[in-house]
Order: sequence, then structure tokens, then C-alpha cells
Amino acid sequence: MEQALDRASLGDFLRARREALQPEDVGLRRGTRRRARGLRREEAAELCDMSADYFARLERGSGPQPSQRMAAAIARGLGLTPDERDHLFLLCGHRTPQRLPRSEHVDPGLMRTLDRLQDTPAQIMGPLGETLLQTPPAVALLGEQTHYTGDARSAAYRWFTDPAARERYLLDDHELSSRVNVVLLRAASTKEGPGSQASRLVANLLRHSTEFASLWDRQEVGLRWSRARRFVHPEVGRIDLFCQNLQDPDQSQSLLILTATPGTSRWGSRPRTGRWVSRTRASAWSSMNRSRRAGSSGCNGRYAAPAFSTPSSATIISKERSTHTPTTSSGPTPMSRSRCARCSARRSNCR
Repeated sequence: MEQALDRASLGDFLRARREALQPEDVGLRRGTRRRARGLRREEAAELCDMSADYFARLERGSGPQPSQRMAAAIARGLGLTPDERDHLFLLCGHRTPQRLPRSEHVDPGLMRTLDRLQDTPAQIMGPLGETLLQTPPAVALLGEQTHYTGDARSAAYRWFTDPAARERYLLDDHELSSRVNVVLLRAASTKEGPGSQASRLVANLLRHSTEFASLWDRQEVGLRWSRARRFVHPEVGRIDLFCQNLQDPDQSQSLLILTATPGTSRWGSRPRTGRWVSRTRASAWSSMNRSRRAGSSGCNGRYAAPAFSTPSSATIISKERSTHTPTTSSGPTPMSRSRCARCSARRSNCR
């Protein structure tokens, strides 16, 4: 059912959003004679692909009802957030547009956060379990996961169709992981509705996996991943980590951060972990480079991983803290100039 056009509120909202935008925000020069608090009406109208007269009439509350296409153009031109766009559509007398999952482009806020986690196993996930970006320690821990195509991009799909997808997870956790994957796919398909990507993925799994079909018939809802994650690495062995899940504002992408839990059992030994990190460092870099060259989904060639911070990765994966202190003739070597896999110092200064 269409809503009633609220001309007065629409005008107030457009004026407030126009004045909140500064010329520098949209690549314009401010100049020396500007008196407007934000953008001029002519500038805002050009950004919204409409005439200055039409935009001015909308602000004054005397313009005709904008179409849905025009409302979408205004939302793009003024750089509105999803919530602000929905509010604009209601003021224009239209239903709010459906929010489609943004699985192809990494959320800028999550990417900035990931950039500061290069010494930590972390990865950005899409709404159906697509791995969009991984830090080098995440590649070393879980393997390269950004190169898949088609339905195999979904971690849930691989869980039920590819036995190799379960190899790095503790066998005792497989049953719960299967149930959680089914519950999350059920929630996604219900939210997105028939004909959606989630519904199509469910239909394919019902055809190809008897385990999935059996769990689907249980009609379970509400299960969540445990924050305690247990992995089995082929070289290091069992690794117990704590998983923190950060959601972006529109809930279409999430950032998974894995850190060591103090007091967990089976802490890795220092020499064994040091050798493993040295071996996996090259493979992690190789995987990241292949992903960028192939233009994997979400990255689009814009992501350049900072240097692999070996000592911090060893600390997280082995859950131990190194006490080795490198020295030079001029004092301690900065951690950011790491070379040695054990202590972060240049090898010539390591002792």
C-alpha cells in the first residue's frame, strides 16, 4: 500500500541533508565567496540528476510527488545511508525498497578494521557464508577460501558437499556445525523469500546432501555458533580459539576475528610453532596474491595486504608470548621491521 506524500517533512529532510554535505565531500571546491552552510541547491540538484528548479520546489514543499526512480536518484546523489533512504521513500509516499544482500563489495568500515588486524586470523564473510577477504594468518589457519565460484562460494554449501571443508575442524564439533549451518540457511531463505539466492542454495543442497535434507526436516531455529572454536591444523594440530563476530550496519556482511583464549589446553610448543609459521608464511602470501590477480569477489583488486606479521601470528596460533628481546647497537629493533620468525628482529641482530 502506497504511503501519503508528506511535502513539508520531505522539504525539511532534503534541506537538512543538503546542508550536511560539504563541497569537499563530493569533490567540489569551496571557493572564497561561498555563504551556504553546505551544498548549494544547484550543486545538490546536479548530483541527483534533476533540475535546480525541481529540487528547490521539493525543498519548499511545493513540488510534485517524486517517482520511485527519482527518489532513488536523490538517495544516491545525497549519499544517504540505507535507513535514510528508507525514510526518504516513505516521505515521498512510496514503499521502502527491498534491501538486497551486498555480497560482492566489502563494506568500507569492515575493510578498514581488517586492515588493522593483519597479525590476527580474521576474515570478512558474506550473508551466505562467502569468504570475501582473509588476513594472511587466516589463510595459514583455515586455507585459502576466496577462490571458490558458484554455490561453492558458500561455506555452508561446501560443508555438506565437500569432505575437505571439514578437515580443519574438530570431529566432535561436526554435528553442531551441521545443525547451525542449516539453521542459518533457513533464516536467510525465510528472510529473502522464494526465488532468492538463499532459497536456490537450499534447493540445491536438498538435492545433493542427504544429511542436509535430514536436518532440514527437523525445522530447528535459533541456533548460533559457539564463540569457542576448535581447529585441527595439519601441521600444528589442535588449536582452541575465541571467535568474535562483528556485523556491519545492514547485517549483510560480518567480520570474524579469531584470538587465543588464555588458559586453554594443548598450547603449542615454541620451536614447533615457529617452524610452522615460517613454512606457512610463503603459502599465505601466495594465496593472497592469487586472489588479487584473479579478482576474487569482494576484493576487486583494491585490497593490498600489509606485511605478514610473523611473531604476532605465532603468538595467536600457539597461544604463547615470546620473551626474546632483539638488540642493536642503537637499541631495540622496532617490531614493525620484523625479519626473524621467532623474535621480529632482523636475523643478523637476533641472538
